[in-house]
Amino acid sequence: MSRTVIIDPVTRIEGHAKISIYLDDAEEVSGAKFHVTEFRGFEKFCEGRPFWEMPGITPRVCGICPVSHLLASAKAGDRILSVEIPAAATKLRRLINLGQIVQSHALSFFHLSSPDLLLGFDSDPARRNIFGLMAAEPELSRQGIRLRQFGQSVIEEVGGQKIHPSWAVPGGVRQALTVAGRDRLRAWIPEVRETTLAALERLKGLLDRYAEEANIFGNFPSLFMGLVSSNGTWEHYGGQLRFVDSGGNIIADRLDPTRFEDYIGEAVEPTSYLKSPYYRPLGYPDRDEHCRLESGMYRVGPLARLNVCDRMGTPLADRELAEYRERGGSTVNSSFFYHYARLIEILAAIERIEGWLEEEDLLSDRLRARADVNQLEGVGASEAPRGTLFHHYRVDDRGLLRSVNLVIATGQNSLAMNRTVTQIARHYIHGPTIPEGMLNRVEAGIRAFDPCLSCSTHAAGMPLHIQLFQPDGRLADEAWRD
Repeated sequence: MSRTVIIDPVTRIEGHAKISIYLDDAEEVSGAKFHVTEFRGFEKFCEGRPFWEMPGITPRVCGICPVSHLLASAKAGDRILSVEIPAAATKLRRLINLGQIVQSHALSFFHLSSPDLLLGFDSDPARRNIFGLMAAEPELSRQGIRLRQFGQSVIEEVGGQKIHPSWAVPGGVRQALTVAGRDRLRAWIPEVRETTLAALERLKGLLDRYAEEANIFGNFPSLFMGLVSSNGTWEHYGGQLRFVDSGGNIIADRLDPTRFEDYIGEAVEPTSYLKSPYYRPLGYPDRDEHCRLESGMYRVGPLARLNVCDRMGTPLADRELAEYRERGGSTVNSSFFYHYARLIEILAAIERIEGWLEEEDLLSDRLRARADVNQLEGVGASEAPRGTLFHHYRVDDRGLLRSVNLVIATGQNSLAMNRTVTQIARHYIHGPTIPEGMLNRVEAGIRAFDPCLSCSTHAAGMPLHIQLFQPDGRLADEAWRD
């Protein structure tokens, strides 16, 4: 008999997803699928528009990471113009992207994941949410809100508004940082640095408590991809692509991100509107979850960026990276460590913001290179909070878009999220019912990736639907989170 499990009031999943779990004749899990059931139509309705408009349009893809789309779009426009933008514009773009990383990671860790980590995966679902966390940990909750506010303030001071800024343009940016804005941001640094260091210590203290979850929440071999600088340092805006395997071996390096289609293929599964990118040279993984280890499944985002880089490039973050690798290994394969990696990236971003604020040409009025259509194709790439983001545009001679392709980080993690769901389900489900604690662990396993399903498909909604199937295809149980 089917039953309904409701967690109220907050699900903490950004988008509308469904999970199907399949049982064999012994009523053990034989496989699982993570479905994204929203339709993604953003690329199609941009066709025919001038490419100049895209940095103003594409931030509307997502209210959580609008800066990521703003920058990737502007960089694609730079390529179509065939210009090198002024140095001050590059620095300002880097600064606003660091603010984006801080605010998005703070939201993910403090608001979406901390209820599980601090209140417990099996705690009362009625209070296992941000409101329950505020009651149990009011000071930590306040610090998380303040940390995110800092990231949003960076975006506002640089880009003019916190959400959906249209400040970056093909060829540069619209305005410089003001002296007053720079001083306001400087005043935040001591507080947010201490908040992040305290959060890191708190999380490290929880790792032993959650050793089981760390071992099964997406802990498997895969490739990892991210941008790194020319000397292998952690990168978030420029640089080149690097792929490493689960042992930390570099399998491809110094790849031009504007030629991403040479290295990344995009597959479509019939059960999801989320595309499934893969590393072309090793091919698409077998549809069975027991795909060969050398297949082209890869992960992106904080976990991947810390796996592909040689160093963070700032003192405090480098110290934390060394300890992170002592705890998780030189290459960390457990997706549970995404939480840990986010905090280290927040720390690195704060350190870099502090350094960038000393750059005098942030106040420069030389911010834009002006040109017309010189190339009929342009690719913009940068690191969004959830992973590497690509915007690929083709235009006609008038600059009208003939095709648009947005390769979103959440899509690039889709194969790994499917594997994670299967791994967790096999560990916790033994029979034709769904225990409530297992439902939350499946959700939390996906949440470790911080998926932005609305970003990936451009739709609204936050429910999660899980179905459990008997070997003959009959529905054994299902549960919803509204």
